[in-house]
Amino acid sequence: MARRLHSEIEIEASPDRVWETLTDFAAYPDWNPFIVQGAGQPVPGSRLELQMRLPGRRPMTFRPEVLEATRARRLRWLGHLLVPGLFDGEHSFTVDPMGADRVRLTQQEEFRGLLVPLLLAFIGKPTQEGFHQMNQALKTRVERPSHTEATQ
Repeated sequence: MARRLHSEIEIEASPDRVWETLTDFAAYPDWNPFIVQGAGQPVPGSRLELQMRLPGRRPMTFRPEVLEATRARRLRWLGHLLVPGLFDGEHSFTVDPMGADRVRLTQQEEFRGLLVPLLLAFIGKPTQEGFHQMNQALKTRVERPSHTEATQ
């Protein structure tokens, strides 16, 4: 059983600026309402440590493996609940250039495993809302002028 959640947003920023913000996991507490803490490097085969807070719920920590990290283009990881095959989530962020300093960011997760129908009944809607909140917060963060640009 597989199910996909998906959210996208257009952002007025370069692919590099979006990528740098997205992969600066240590700065997540400063801006990210969905993944509220993060550590690790966007390197295939490495593990991230991420703390997710679904809207209206307590935070939970997960340690997904990075599957793909193509600079300014795509970040993809895979996480499991307890053991592989019960409830697996393959999460991805795709940055599509749409012209000079404009991108479409697509965030999605494909859930697979025996517990997908049961668990998504409880977390599907808040997870979708978390995607929207994170996308909007990322847009706000990267579209605002940096301190050095604002003082010039």
